[in-house]
Amino acid sequence: MRQPLTTGIKVVKKQDFGFLSSMARKFDIPLFYRSPIISRVKEARRHQDRYRKDISPSILDLGRIRFKLGRHFGFCYGVENAIEIAYRALRENPDKRVFLLSEMIHNPHVNQDLMERGIRFLMKTNGEWLIPLEQLKSDDVVIVPAFGTTVELFRTLEKLGIDARVYNTTCPFVEKVWNRAATLGEQGYTI
Repeated sequence: MRQPLTTGIKVVKKQDFGFLSSMARKFDIPLFYRSPIISRVKEARRHQDRYRKDISPSILDLGRIRFKLGRHFGFCYGVENAIEIAYRALRENPDKRVFLLSEMIHNPHVNQDLMERGIRFLMKTNGEWLIPLEQLKSDDVVIVPAFGTTVELFRTLEKLGIDARVYNTTCPFVEKVWNRAATLGEQGYTI
């Protein structure tokens, strides 16, 4: 029997699938976006590498078959957060028009699913408007995608009586990069 390559690789075995980590945030997203196997591999990996320092691949060892998986795969924190918020917006506003500024994330299946559930996109990712802002009403719901939006657009929506902060799905890690870039720009660095 061949030994698994373990140099710099985390081996995730079947018996590692039974525990639950209390460290990671659990998002309330539809089950069809989840794979039980992938979820358990990610949980096992989180347990083995709590501080996420090891970027080597994981090996899913099922006995006679082994799969190598990249260290980071599947939906990230920001994407799961965005999906959860979008579904909450739909659930909390069944009788209102719900819009997304543009694509929620870079995943056509998720974006298509949201459109099939009634969410309409206000613009394309290139900035071309599909629905002019003037057509919005103050009781409409606008979701900010995971990529965020400009301060100017937040202000424009606010003038229309729409608080886009309620369903703002901007990824906190994207926001962190923006804030750091702003700080560096203020210090005279070219961004």
